[in-house]
Amino acid sequence: MISTDETPAGEPPDIREPSESAIAMLDQQGTVVGWTQAAERLVGYAARDVVGRPASLVLLSCEEAPTTSEFVARCRAENGWSGTTTVRHRDGHGLHVSLRVSMLWGQGAAVRWLVSVTDIGRASGEATHGLVRESLLARVPMGIVVRDPELRCTWVNETMESHDGISRDRRLGRRFTEALPGGEGDPLESAMREVLRGGPSKVQDHRTWLPSSPHREHTFVASIFRLQDADGRALGVCVISVDLTESRRARDRLAILTEGSARLGSSLDVMRTSQELAELAVPLLADYVAVDLEQSVPCGEGAPLQVGPAFGRPPVFRRAGLASIRNGIPESPWGRGETVPWPAASPLMEVLRTGRPHLEPVLDTAPGTWVDRDPARARKIRENGMHSVMVIPIRARRVLLGMVLFVRTADPGPFQEVDVLLAEELVARAALSLDNARQYLRQHTTALALQRNLLPHRLKGGTAVETASRYLPADMDHGVGGDWFDVIPLSGARVALVVGDVVGHGIDAAAAMGRLRTAVRTLADMELPPDELLAHLDDTVQRLAEADADPPDQCPAPLGATCVYAVYDPVTRRCAMACAGHPPPAVVDPQGRVAFPDLPTGTPLGVGLGVPFEAVELELPEGSLLALYSDGLIETRDHDIEEGMHRLGSALARPSRSLEDLCDRAMETFQGQAPPDDATLLLVRTHTLNPAQAACWTLPGDQTAARRARHLAARQLAEWGLEGLEDPTKLIVSELVTNAVRHGSGPIGLRLIRHQVLTCEVFDTSTCSPRLRSARTSDENGRGLFLIAQLSRRWGCRSVPGGKVVWAEEELAPASAPAPVAVSPAPDEPPVLACASPPTPR
Repeated sequence: MISTDETPAGEPPDIREPSESAIAMLDQQGTVVGWTQAAERLVGYAARDVVGRPASLVLLSCEEAPTTSEFVARCRAENGWSGTTTVRHRDGHGLHVSLRVSMLWGQGAAVRWLVSVTDIGRASGEATHGLVRESLLARVPMGIVVRDPELRCTWVNETMESHDGISRDRRLGRRFTEALPGGEGDPLESAMREVLRGGPSKVQDHRTWLPSSPHREHTFVASIFRLQDADGRALGVCVISVDLTESRRARDRLAILTEGSARLGSSLDVMRTSQELAELAVPLLADYVAVDLEQSVPCGEGAPLQVGPAFGRPPVFRRAGLASIRNGIPESPWGRGETVPWPAASPLMEVLRTGRPHLEPVLDTAPGTWVDRDPARARKIRENGMHSVMVIPIRARRVLLGMVLFVRTADPGPFQEVDVLLAEELVARAALSLDNARQYLRQHTTALALQRNLLPHRLKGGTAVETASRYLPADMDHGVGGDWFDVIPLSGARVALVVGDVVGHGIDAAAAMGRLRTAVRTLADMELPPDELLAHLDDTVQRLAEADADPPDQCPAPLGATCVYAVYDPVTRRCAMACAGHPPPAVVDPQGRVAFPDLPTGTPLGVGLGVPFEAVELELPEGSLLALYSDGLIETRDHDIEEGMHRLGSALARPSRSLEDLCDRAMETFQGQAPPDDATLLLVRTHTLNPAQAACWTLPGDQTAARRARHLAARQLAEWGLEGLEDPTKLIVSELVTNAVRHGSGPIGLRLIRHQVLTCEVFDTSTCSPRLRSARTSDENGRGLFLIAQLSRRWGCRSVPGGKVVWAEEELAPASAPAPVAVSPAPDEPPVLACASPPTPR
């Protein structure tokens, strides 16, 4: 009885090397007629014990298993059998084996059976892995030939003809060298004779070209066994050959996919991934490969491309990967990064319409084809002998990323459907990596665009300061962080300087930074002093944190941020500054002496301790250098803040150098590497406004003040050569001074500043800020500020110690002269009060 587990139909059989198998030969009834030494080693029976007896001697039995005769009948019906079974060792224990039964034909209709048995119960882990790997690669049939002691063929299976092209009739009764003349069989016959003389089983390689496949060399491995009769005499040899060509090609294909899984996706660079894909496919799959990406993929911008019958206007492709077996890649008319045109009738357009790969086993270059209408490609095809082409789409998540062109030139074999399947699998693995890289690139581009739009494009310090800046994010992959800097022009030629630092990195920190920068600009427009501005900013940060908190019953996580804010006035050369948990600015005088002001540190923004911020005011000499920075510039993993501040001061101690040079010196610590935290530096060189550019007076707080102010303004404008601004300026000054007289008490300050614009400032002791409103027809008041808003480019109000300053700015070169304004004549005006130091804001 025979107990077997048959291999299911369509499942690959065991194709381990035949040399590892035990071989036995049976007649038509299942009687053992030939035995090998490998069989004796496997089951323990010598040839005299089994030859002439049924094969059931070594096969275990069970009630459900077929008899030997039934099993032989099944093998005859199916032209063989393969599967697993259990055989009996001589000592009685069972062996779990892989068994393969092959039908052999002799002269006439004679039939024999060749049984190949491999012990899979004792197979090592490596051997078992090889067995599984081989069975997954291909279904490799075995060619079997049995030869007598004279090496004449006596039995052969049907597979053997497909291996060497020799028919059964031409083979039977002949030696190998007689059936295949030309000397190709001599090494194999020499090995057969050595085995016949009692030598061990041998494995012999054999290569040849088959009539069915003249363009491809086939590689065979032949295992040679000595068959013995019951007395141990040689009956002949059994030669089992396996065509390893497809097996090795399958192994190469598997190697391509395995290597592709390991190599592709190692980088989030679409161009590098495309190049890796091209290099991976050459030469194992093609002789020349080009990877073309739709232009939105390498750019990180634009809508992705959809495939289908109505894909719209033909997309633009850029060459992203190139590889060839030839130096210099002569097959490609376009280099990497160049736009690649495709004619409307090309295979690529067909792929766009169908979404399926295109295969041309034999490339048609006849007149009238798409190649004929593409001269650049036609010339390259002829010059390089391109004869077989595949075009595989790169698709991921219903989006077309590009195309891959596979071409054979030196390999004479055309592409087949199995090559298309392998190319699709390889491209599919690359598509996932390319899509990940594309999405990363889009996010990276978005993050950089956000950063560019949140930070100032150009720093405008006006006549007050000269500026330069550097920003180095710790997150070099995304290039964004939470640091920001700004230079904000204020009224009266003043300028606000700010550097801030939001806790964290990446796009979330950048978004928070953008909100804080906007809040700082809004508060700066309110003309708040530094300490008050930081107090309002602290409230803003707390409200933002409360708004971002999800559960209303939980305390919001603080949005940590630090900031330093300074206001510099070029008229007085005074600079007021305040900090919120931020390191103090560095001040370098014109002689190169560096100082860090003893500035109250303050609490970080959003902490909510209620501690007021304090401001410090300094007087800066002409040409002083002011450095505002974040802690990432002075604090590293290897050095503390004190050492970092000393290093920064040493780098800035040469104020005569350009600001750009000083910025580079200050950032040299990182030497192209990302700092542990975002590093920001804002350098400012202060200037002083020429005394001739400002004029100030103190006026009495009575009804003559407006008339006197008009006269003084007109005279000053004439000295500056700005007579064209006399009428609007006189009206602005008149309205501002009239309001000061009406709402304030005591002396009134008037100041005119000529810098990039003409600024008119009026000081009074009232703390009430004026508001623009629309006056009704019957109202006697409310039209003054409306006229000022019409005549000036902008106007505003700021609080100063002892009162407020209302100001208005005019362009120095107005586009059109304003309409003349009638001013009532006035009696002689009183003399101007002393104005050595007018009560204007410092």
